[in-house]
Amino acid sequence: MSLIVQKYGGSSVADAESIKRVARRVVETKRAGHQVVVVVSAMGDTTDELLDLAAAIADAPPSREMDILLSSGERMSMALLAMAIHEHGETAQSFTGSQAGMITDTSHGKARIIDVSPDRVQESLDTDHIGIVAGFQGVSSESKDITTMGRGGSDTTAVALAAALNADACEIYTDVDGVFTADPRVVKSAHKIDQISSEDMLEMAAAGSKVLHLRSVEYARRFGVKLHVRSSFSQHEGTWVLPGPDDTIALQEGEPLEQPIISGVAHDDSEAKLTISGVPDVPGKAADIFNLIAQAGTNIDMIVQNVSDDTKTTNISFTLPGADIEKSVQILTDNKEQIGFEELDYVPQVGKVSLVGGGMRHHPGVSARFFTALRDAGINIGLISTSEIRVSVITDIEDLGRAVQAIHTAFGLDADQEATVYAGTGR
Repeated sequence: MSLIVQKYGGSSVADAESIKRVARRVVETKRAGHQVVVVVSAMGDTTDELLDLAAAIADAPPSREMDILLSSGERMSMALLAMAIHEHGETAQSFTGSQAGMITDTSHGKARIIDVSPDRVQESLDTDHIGIVAGFQGVSSESKDITTMGRGGSDTTAVALAAALNADACEIYTDVDGVFTADPRVVKSAHKIDQISSEDMLEMAAAGSKVLHLRSVEYARRFGVKLHVRSSFSQHEGTWVLPGPDDTIALQEGEPLEQPIISGVAHDDSEAKLTISGVPDVPGKAADIFNLIAQAGTNIDMIVQNVSDDTKTTNISFTLPGADIEKSVQILTDNKEQIGFEELDYVPQVGKVSLVGGGMRHHPGVSARFFTALRDAGINIGLISTSEIRVSVITDIEDLGRAVQAIHTAFGLDADQEATVYAGTGR
C-alpha cells in the first residue's frame, strides 16, 4: 500500500460543489488501495477577504492576531472536506497545523518550519482514516502561538508532511493541468511540461511561476520528495518534478543527449526597482546598504552596480518585493548620512521575465536569441541577471506580457492549441 499526500489549492475548494468534487477524487484514491493525506488551502478568496476585513478594523493589526485570523480559512476547508468524505462512506479526520505537528519559528506571517512530528496524522492512517491537514499554518515551539507561512504556504505544508511520512509522492492539485512553458493566462499557446528537474522548477518558481511555491520546491529537492503537479478539474496526467540525480528526465526520440533543455518562460509582476545614486566607491558601502535592507526583513533579487563617470562614486540598482519598497526606502533615507549617497529613486512596479533551462551557459546563441526576441518586440531592458540555467531581465510593467510571448515564440515553445485554465487563479 502506497502513501500519497494530496494538496488542493483555493480554486480547487472554492465552493461546496468544488469541495464535493475533491472529496470524490480523494475517496477514489483511497479505494484504489492508497493511504491518503490531504492538505487544503482556504476556500477561493477567503484569505483576501480576511485581510480586507482586518484592514477595515485596524490600520496595523498585531501580527499574532493576524495569524490566528488567517489560519481560520484553512480550518474551514479541512472540516468541510472531512464532512464531504464522510458522505461518500469513508472516514476522515481533520487536523490543524499544530495538531499535525507542523512546528515553526516565531516569525508571524512568514514562519519557517523547524520540525515536523505528524504522530496524530500517522495514527489516523493506521486506523484506516483519511487524514486532512490545514495548510499554511503551524505552531511555534517557543511561543506556543499559531503561525502562518505566507502565501503559497500550503504547498510547503504538503511537501513537509510527505517528507516526514515518507510518502511515495506528493500531488499538488491546481487549476491547470501541470507546469507549462509559460503562464497560460498570458501565453495561450503555452504547453504542458511532462517532466522537469527540481533545479529547473526552483528557478522557474523563483522567477515568478505561480504554480508551485518556491519554498515547497526547495523542501522537496532537499528531502527527495517527488512532486506531481496536476489539475483537480480533470483526470489528465500532470507534470512530474523530479528531485534528485537518481531520477532522470526522459528525452524525446531523436534529441541529442547534450543540448540546452529550455524548460520555459517565467514572469513576475510583483517586484519594484530601487536605485541608489552617488554612493562613495569605497569598500563596505554595499555591505552597509544591504545590511539595512536585511534589517527591514526584505529579500533582494537582482543587483547591478555601475561605477559613475567621476570614478569616485557608484550607482547601485536592485529589485525587491513591491510590498517592501516603502519600508526599504524609509530605512535607507533615515541612514542617508551614514551611507553618503546622493539620490534615491524607485519604480514601484516592474516586470521580470526569465528563460529557464539546463545547460544554457555552455551553448552559444541562447542569449543572442533571447535578446534578439526582445529587441524585435521593441522592449527595453532595465537590469540583467544570469545563472547556469536562467537568464532574467527587468522590463517596464506594461511590456511584460509582450516580452513573455516574444521569448516563448523565439524558443519554439508555442503549442498548436490553447492551454486550458479551469478556474483562473494559478493555484
